[in-house]
Amino acid sequence: MSTTFCFVFFSFTLLFYLFSLLIFVLRLKLWCTCKICQAYLTSSWTKDFDNLCDWYTHLLKNSATGTIHIHVLDNIITANPANVEHMLKTRFENYPKGKPFSTLLGDLLGRGIFNVDGDSWKFQRKMASLELGGVSVRTHAFDIVGSEIQSRLLPLLSSVAGKEQVLDLQDVFRRFSFDNICKFSFGLDPGCLELSLPVSDLAEAFDLASKFSAQRALASSSLIWKVKRLLNLGTEKQLKEAIKVVDEFAEEMIKQRREEGFSDRYDLLSRFMGTINDDKYLRDIVVSFLLAGRDTVASGLTSFFWLLSQHPEVESAIREEVERVMGSSEGFASFNQMREMHYLHAALYESLRLFPPVQFDSKFAQEDDILPDDTFVRKGTRVTYHPYAMGRMERIWGPDCLHYKPERWLQNGRYVPENLYKFPVFQAGKRVCLGKEIALVEMKSVVLAVVRRFNIRVPHSNQAPRFAAGLTATLRGGLPILVQEREA
Repeated sequence: MSTTFCFVFFSFTLLFYLFSLLIFVLRLKLWCTCKICQAYLTSSWTKDFDNLCDWYTHLLKNSATGTIHIHVLDNIITANPANVEHMLKTRFENYPKGKPFSTLLGDLLGRGIFNVDGDSWKFQRKMASLELGGVSVRTHAFDIVGSEIQSRLLPLLSSVAGKEQVLDLQDVFRRFSFDNICKFSFGLDPGCLELSLPVSDLAEAFDLASKFSAQRALASSSLIWKVKRLLNLGTEKQLKEAIKVVDEFAEEMIKQRREEGFSDRYDLLSRFMGTINDDKYLRDIVVSFLLAGRDTVASGLTSFFWLLSQHPEVESAIREEVERVMGSSEGFASFNQMREMHYLHAALYESLRLFPPVQFDSKFAQEDDILPDDTFVRKGTRVTYHPYAMGRMERIWGPDCLHYKPERWLQNGRYVPENLYKFPVFQAGKRVCLGKEIALVEMKSVVLAVVRRFNIRVPHSNQAPRFAAGLTATLRGGLPILVQEREA
């Protein structure tokens, strides 16, 4: 009897999903014959572009308003700063993350800050702002980064220097960032960047969970991955297994911290435990910070050194500035010394302009709206602003927009900030990145330590980067480099 019931229930559920998928397809009009939709559906754009982001950039450049509509995805994409300001500031309440986005990442991030709206977001935002803005927390983060550089990053680079041994710099930075964010978030050192470059079960599980969560967004219908999740098939089965590893780790860390005490510790988990008693909620919050702090920093550093290998004049200018500010000191730069390095700051921002770690960000309109460029937005429509494309728009950055030129951020040798809505790499408005300053200090610390001691060269650096699908910009095949010690 129970077997018959299960069979009937399973059959009914499957038929219901298939019927829902049919309704979804009919509503979206996947037979749209416009040129853009046909190129998307047939993947014909791949004949001319290696990356989807480059095709979108091409379309946005050729749009009079800097906005396009992919009808089959019900997605409006814009590279218009006025539209970005409208979404992130003027009509902020009308453009939340939205339930479709939260559902995509819900299994991994749960109720974490990057996956919620409304009161839950406001609560976590306020709490995180208080914690991340404190001097003691920033000093703690700085000490963690300095230790990882001194004890692991520099010895690893030294071990391969001058040996014509190819090293994947992207993998190195991902390991470096994962060690740092785990120490900062959980007070745990996974040791990913030890000389033997060990395999970390947690890092691998986290990578897979991020990858498969992002792949859900590539499905033509959310029902496709939902059916796979229901039946525990393919990537959804792998995602479930990966999240189980992350969950078990988080549960063990929370249990251990409650037993040992947390009042005198500086990691985020310990600091949040003083306010939150719900262990599942704690897990969601800290895993969200783990995601944000790991992949974004690694992506930003990878792109920076790829650009630096093509622009030795920028590398020389950074070294000259370091020598002027720090003199013959061999130690790490202090906060105050970093503030004096305007060229270094400009060089990093220019790299982020061309290669933002998060290439696009989407919201979902709660009500009908009209964007400043007169684009009509229907309730429920996905609206995406595209920092990657914006960095390549001549109408925003001028005729040299494709050139890596740190000087565009300087006036009389001093850094001058740009309007955040034309450079939304750290978001803008109410959702502007709280970890921005910590991330920049981490990146600067790495750049200073590496360029002062090594020459990093990328074979075939003139080849255009190809990105893998994911939540952050990741180079397919990594970034192979050769390392040389600089002469004293």
